[in-house]
Amino acid sequence: MNQQTDQLFVSKEFENERIDKFLANCFPNQSRSYFQYLIENNCIQINGQNVKKRTKVKENDEVEIFFIALPELDAKPENIPLDILYEDEWLIVVNKPAGMVVHPAPGHYNNTFVNALLYHCQEVKEISQDHRPGIVHRLDKDTSGILIAAKTIECHQKLIELFSSRQIYKEYLAIVSGNITSQTIETGIQRHKIDRKKMSVSKEGKIAISEITNLAHDHNFSLAKVHILTGRTHQIRVHCNYLNHPILGDEVYGSTAINKKYNAKRQMLHAYKISFNHPIKNSKINLSCPPPVDFQNYLKKFELEISL
Repeated sequence: MNQQTDQLFVSKEFENERIDKFLANCFPNQSRSYFQYLIENNCIQINGQNVKKRTKVKENDEVEIFFIALPELDAKPENIPLDILYEDEWLIVVNKPAGMVVHPAPGHYNNTFVNALLYHCQEVKEISQDHRPGIVHRLDKDTSGILIAAKTIECHQKLIELFSSRQIYKEYLAIVSGNITSQTIETGIQRHKIDRKKMSVSKEGKIAISEITNLAHDHNFSLAKVHILTGRTHQIRVHCNYLNHPILGDEVYGSTAINKKYNAKRQMLHAYKISFNHPIKNSKINLSCPPPVDFQNYLKKFELEISL
């Protein structure tokens, strides 16, 4: 295992910041979870002493980092039920539940969609040697709804081409704060310069386009349909927050007070509809799936029920 060492001195502007957050700011190409992994393995020292994740840095502290590689993530098949919307010999489309991570990553090595996929489709393991076999797009852990995976190398390559050329129609449903205006929003989106877990609207970012339609609203919330023409990380969540209509339950971009008031434990965002030409058969596939129970309960609570 290759190892590299670096040393830093803490400036006044970072006084009392957690060590993992401080390092993520200093090394934007590495995630905060990676530095937490280093801390757990005693690879971070402050003034010659090992630290904990909650340790806060002080001005003029000397921080020494021993960079080590992450262990290889060898995804294993797991007998996890899948809600299958469509399947043939080339691809599979499922309704992913909220709370399921798409592929293994530090902190989420098991119980992912990939673990379930490897059990259900043994042939998927031949597509890729990494920890994301068959995956062509992602949904956030707490976003529910339609997710596609390839079962052959040929289909995997062609699906990636369809996504990159914007030939796959994707429609989401979101419960957002306030009475949102139907509109098309086009901005740049890039990694937040301070909080590396977040994305933010920026002129320097990659272009992101969302078509938002207000389907129903009361005084406090709206049910929005969002058609995304691009697939940037956290795109819908960032755009709704930018418009001052954050998604209910969003812990990163939403309102803590509103989430607590309505006991919203995850973002009310659901990948509702998808449409594309089958990459092998060239036949049209149109799929939709209703939001899960928690989402529908909020629709009833806010009297936002409509015929979908």
